Amino acid sequence: MIDFRPFNKLGRFRNDWLNANYHFSFSGYHDPSRMGEGALRVWNDDTIQPHTGFPPHGHQSMEIITYVRKGAITHKDSMGNTGRTEAGDVQVMSAGSGIQHSEWNAEDEETTLFQIWILPRTQGGQPGWGARKFPKGDRSGKWAVLASGTGDQDSLVINQDANVLGATLKAGESLTYEVKAGRHGYLVLAEGSVRLNGQAMTARDGAAITGAESLTLEGIEDAEIVFVDTI
Repeated sequence: MIDFRPFNKLGRFRNDWLNANYHFSFSGYHDPSRMGEGALRVWNDDTIQPHTGFPPHGHQSMEIITYVRKGAITHKDSMGNTGRTEAGDVQVMSAGSGIQHSEWNAEDEETTLFQIWILPRTQGGQPGWGARKFPKGDRSGKWAVLASGTGDQDSLVINQDANVLGATLKAGESLTYEVKAGRHGYLVLAEGSVRLNGQAMTARDGAAITGAESLTLEGIEDAEIVFVDTI
């Protein structure tokens, strides 16, 4: 089954530095029909104003994946990790038994990103952080594994039986994916427009996939796609 979730139907939060859109219940937005998809618990679409961001705060027992769409985000944490992740690249933080971190837009332009939270296969454990570049040309017309529980294709590693995938698709091209029985998928269009199994999607729309499903994506305009396949 595919449940299409247009961008204008997402939960919303606004203040002077953050423009957030929630695919699932989060913070002050609660929809009992949108509590997650399998182990996927959070997918936030954030726009962060220049020289602002999330001050130091804590997490535990969560895999937090950040996919930067525009600009860059600067990370600092209580383990001494620091890093700047640019548009098209990905960072992963395994919160483990507990970690404090900040995420800051140190740039002179807005930063836009997807923040994805996945429940881990086991609670606690050693916290960790990592980041990698994923050139868009390397995923043109095909899926690239950005993060996974096995480190496939030299991906970032997360503590769950899940794959975070990315692809770019030119107008007129097509791409397929098989969601297996017993698994869950969630797809968000970062930019452009596609047809997913004949249904048009535009930038920042989402689609939840439950159970066995054959997916066919057809490019209407050049598009950038992020997809999570998880238990």
